[in-house]
Amino acid sequence: MRQGVLIPLIFGIAGVAVLVGLGKWQVERLAWKEGVLADIAAHISAEPVDLPEAVEPERDRYLPVAVTGRIGDAGLRVLVSQKQVGAGYRVISALETDGRRVLLDRGFVKVSADIPAPPAGEITVTGNLHWPDERLSSTPENDVGGNMWFARDIAQMADVLGTEPVLVVARALSVPEVGVSPLPVNTGGIPNDHLSYAITWFSLAAIWAAMTGVFIWRMRQAERGKT
Repeated sequence: MRQGVLIPLIFGIAGVAVLVGLGKWQVERLAWKEGVLADIAAHISAEPVDLPEAVEPERDRYLPVAVTGRIGDAGLRVLVSQKQVGAGYRVISALETDGRRVLLDRGFVKVSADIPAPPAGEITVTGNLHWPDERLSSTPENDVGGNMWFARDIAQMADVLGTEPVLVVARALSVPEVGVSPLPVNTGGIPNDHLSYAITWFSLAAIWAAMTGVFIWRMRQAERGKT
């Protein structure tokens, strides 16, 4: 094999090997992430427990809880969109239980609907503790005065409603609310892009191999033209 062809061939093989290695690594990461998501899903759907006296965001994230108390009348509106439904709001209210006040994500109402009054008396909420991280650099600041929220900023909401910085996202209520659809915690919002990354790396490997082949073919054609 001529030296002129050998050099691009070596670069071609090396490039394909690197890209295939990156794709294989992403496949391994995909399997790992699917395992993590399965563990989280099992944790979310586990048997609910009482609200811990001392709540820790890292330890208690997604913890399933059952809390009995009274829902406050005030409701904060967090802008959200539902597939096949359109724009609407998450309704966040205070939940008073055993001398404590925590935040309660009651669920979804359509943007054209008023926030319904909560059920009267004590109810039992089954749901999960959550500390959502929804604020991006492009997210507008919440309009607290106009009750238009663009992210569930726990600390700010707790300050407005006079609660602990603890959010229970409702899965079910002992007395279902009319006009409010629960938006329970699930793994849908946890990114898992490893499959698309793997496809990208494997595609680049194929393109690199094809380009190397075309380059070498053109080099040999040019050499034959000179003879």
